[in-house]
Amino acid sequence: MVALPVFLAALLEFSALPPKFAWQDLAVLSILAATHMLRMLAGAWPHAGLAALAKLFVADLALYLYVVVRKLEGIGYSFIPTRAAVLIGLREWTYFLPLGIGLGAALKFTHFHPRLPAAMSVATSVLVTFLLVAIPEEMFFRGILQNLLETRFGRRTALVTAAVLFGLAHFNKGAGFNWRYVLLAAIAGVFYGRAWRARRQLLASVIGHTAVDVVWSLWFK
Repeated sequence: MVALPVFLAALLEFSALPPKFAWQDLAVLSILAATHMLRMLAGAWPHAGLAALAKLFVADLALYLYVVVRKLEGIGYSFIPTRAAVLIGLREWTYFLPLGIGLGAALKFTHFHPRLPAAMSVATSVLVTFLLVAIPEEMFFRGILQNLLETRFGRRTALVTAAVLFGLAHFNKGAGFNWRYVLLAAIAGVFYGRAWRARRQLLASVIGHTAVDVVWSLWFK
C-alpha cells in the first residue's frame, strides 16, 4: 500500500508524458485494475463491512495520479449539481432502460420482482451505489480511461473500447465467467460513456450509472 502510490506516481512524474495516451498510462491503469480485480488489498480490511475500502483506496490513488501528477484535462471530476448533468444522466438511463430490461429478460439474467420497497431501502441503495460504485467506476472508466483513449483513437473508438473493458471488469460476478453480466454491463457502459462525453462531466454518467444499478438491485436482481 505504501509502495504502490510511490512507484506509480514516479512512473508518471518522471516520464515527461505527452497529452496523448502513452504506454505508461497503459501500465498504470492495468496495475490499478489488477489490484482491484484480483483483490490484492483485501487482506488490509478483512472485515466484510470494510471491503469497500480497498476499492476506495484504488480510486483515490487513480485520482491522485491523474489529477495531481498527470494533470489530465477533461476528467470532469466535479459534483456541483447542474441541471444539464442531471438531465443528461437521466436521459441516458431512460435510453438504456428498455434495452437492459428486455435483453436481461431474454437472456434470463434479470427477473422482475413486483414490490414496493421501503423509502429507507431506496435511499440507502441510492447513497451506497452513488458513493461506492458509480463514482469510483465512472471516474476510472470514463473520466480517465475513455478520456485518454480519445486522445489516441478518437471519440467513437474510445467510447466502445472503454465500454467493452467496463463489461469485462464484471466477468467474475458469480461462480464462473458471467458472460450475460459482461454483455449487459458493456452495453450500459456505452450509455454511461455517452453521458460523460456530452459535457465531459462525471456527474452525468454517475447519475445514469446509479439509476441503472438501483433499479436493477431493487426490482430485477
